[in-house]
Amino acid sequence: MNYLENRKYVIQAIFIMVGVVFALRLFYIQVIDSSYKQAAETNAIKTVIQYPFRGLIYDRNGKLLVENTPVYDLMVVPKETKQLDTLRLSSILNLPLEDVRARLKKARAYSYVKPSIFYQRLTTEDFAHFQDYLIDFPGFYINARTARGYSHSSLSHALGYIAEISPRQLEDTTYQGYRPGDYIGKSGLELEYENYLMGQRGVKHIMVNVRGIEKGPFKDGAYDTLSVAGQNLYSTIDLDLQAYGEYLMNGAKGSIVAIEPETGEILAYVSAPFYDPNLFTGKDYGKNYMQLLQDPDKTMFNRPIMADQNPPGSIFKVVQGLIALEEGVITANTRFACNRSLVNCHAHPSPLDLQGAVQHSCNPWFYQAYKLLINRNKSKNTFTDTSIGLKEWRDHALTFGFGKQLGIDLPGEKKGIIASPELYDRVYGKNRWKYSTIYSLSIGQGELGVTPLQMANLMAIIANRGYYVTPHLVKAVGNKNMPLKEYQEKHYTSVSPEHYEPIIAGMEEAVRAGTGRRANLTKLGISVCGKTGTAQNPQGADHAVFVAFAPKENPKIAIAVYVEHGKWGGQAAAPIAGLMMEKYLTDTVTMKDQEKWVLSREYLNLRSK
Repeated sequence: MNYLENRKYVIQAIFIMVGVVFALRLFYIQVIDSSYKQAAETNAIKTVIQYPFRGLIYDRNGKLLVENTPVYDLMVVPKETKQLDTLRLSSILNLPLEDVRARLKKARAYSYVKPSIFYQRLTTEDFAHFQDYLIDFPGFYINARTARGYSHSSLSHALGYIAEISPRQLEDTTYQGYRPGDYIGKSGLELEYENYLMGQRGVKHIMVNVRGIEKGPFKDGAYDTLSVAGQNLYSTIDLDLQAYGEYLMNGAKGSIVAIEPETGEILAYVSAPFYDPNLFTGKDYGKNYMQLLQDPDKTMFNRPIMADQNPPGSIFKVVQGLIALEEGVITANTRFACNRSLVNCHAHPSPLDLQGAVQHSCNPWFYQAYKLLINRNKSKNTFTDTSIGLKEWRDHALTFGFGKQLGIDLPGEKKGIIASPELYDRVYGKNRWKYSTIYSLSIGQGELGVTPLQMANLMAIIANRGYYVTPHLVKAVGNKNMPLKEYQEKHYTSVSPEHYEPIIAGMEEAVRAGTGRRANLTKLGISVCGKTGTAQNPQGADHAVFVAFAPKENPKIAIAVYVEHGKWGGQAAAPIAGLMMEKYLTDTVTMKDQEKWVLSREYLNLRSK
């Protein structure tokens, strides 16, 4: 019994001794030894994201289209904002007090302990001004990054813009790895090539004391990672030609698309009205964006690839002629009279062969040729026969890139419309429509809709005598000497190469002595082949169209000009195309009177037919 009693006292003594040791050690750490206090003051680790340089974008001649400029984001960690003087902060940042409080509320809602952007896109001047006050606002710090900059004011619709990633995108697995506050391509090439341009973020871990003063890298940077710059894009655009096209279209609505036929490289991409891409680079980005979005002229609308509801008009006659030749329902020598009882037309010689019909854009000629193509007595039932013929015609038309996306390296491309038997069956009922219902297709009207890009691609097809390479805006990524393989394949139409010659001859005459005379470059020794068109517009004045390529042999440029409410292709669109082709092929502009005519916009005041 005494043994157990003694054992109890021993155990108690041991516990007392251990307690005394711990107490003495704690007293030493807290009172006597200051090293732990100093360590505590430096044990806070601040994680700083190192944003990479976004890839640059160059034009075909090495001119810089998109660069990077330094900007600064003011970050905040709500937990660390002690006794914040919001009134003084609003005064320093030149922000309304209510705005400051709203930004703080948003930051707290995101996270009380994690950093988030309080005020973004500070310029170098803004940063220098606020830096002097930064020590007075614990919980706030500056995060440097780069934003897009432009030394020009062109190509806004093609280049696109970047902006802060949205909450919806953060929830999308497609954007895995992005964080709140990251910037991402929102449209144009910036969006299409985001994976190449973005690069890889780096991270720095920095030791800071309780006053937010940096004490150096954590563990000598052992856990830091370097950022990796994004890859550069080498575009197909000729910046000088692009700027000239925008100069010619300033004050008008419409599109210009110019393509190098052999390669499919887009030389100019104009969507008018346009905007200065620099509007999306500063603190006023949000305000500028909303103003453009609400613009009644639809400035943000990317016309070359999205305006697919308007019919092509007479330029589509060249497609009708090619398909009719391929199907053998006509020859180059087939002649038809200009019978205006069939469909309206203008004064010109009659009868005409195919070349003459293209030159003079004879509506009755194509009415009759198209009827031979559609009604070929493949069925005793007239309605069925028309349906069969339309199906076969449509199959040919699709090989020209109509009725589908061409695959340009831009988001948002529309398909356009190519009439089909199924469409008319839905509208009129099966076996309740025939050629008299659809004859307007013969002259490019009715249930047809093509984009300006598809119009320019048509000219590339004819220039190449039967094939096209997918139109594209970027020829190489990372290494300018390594073109992208996906834009080298040739896509052939269903029409044999020999059938293009009479069409080309008619287009040459249309420019030399027809409605496309304002695009004539013969005096410069350049043979232009083109076709005018008028696209009917039930909401107002008709739209003007002109398509062309030059030179006739070994073509270097194919172009489509679409001027909304321009009335006639020969008056409004052809002069613009002529000036653009001269600019590109000769690197100068001599037709100053024609340039003056275009810039005057007098064609918009001409009496509509």
